[in-house]
Amino acid sequence: MAYSDIPVEPGALIGAHSLPDDLYRAGLAFATGTGTEINLIEAHKWFNLAAARGHEEARAQRQEMAEMLTSAEIKMALQAARDWLKLAN
Repeated sequence: MAYSDIPVEPGALIGAHSLPDDLYRAGLAFATGTGTEINLIEAHKWFNLAAARGHEEARAQRQEMAEMLTSAEIKMALQAARDWLKLAN
C-alpha cells in the first residue's frame, strides 16, 4: 500500500475540476487513516474515481482495497463513486 502524509480534506474534492492525484490522495487518506478514520469503502471509492481519470497507481490500490472488502462493501463503494460523479457534474 502506498502512503501519503499530505493532509486531504475529501469534502473539498467534490467538483468536476478534481485532479486524479487529488482523488488518489483522498483514497490514501482513507486507506491509511491519515487525517481521518480508516474507511476502506471510502478508500475504494476515491481510488476508483482516480483510476477512472487515468491514475495508474490508483488502479492497483483499488484492486488491493477490493481484495479486502466483501461484495456488498464493493457495491457500496461503487454506488458512492457514482453518487460523487453526479454531484461533481
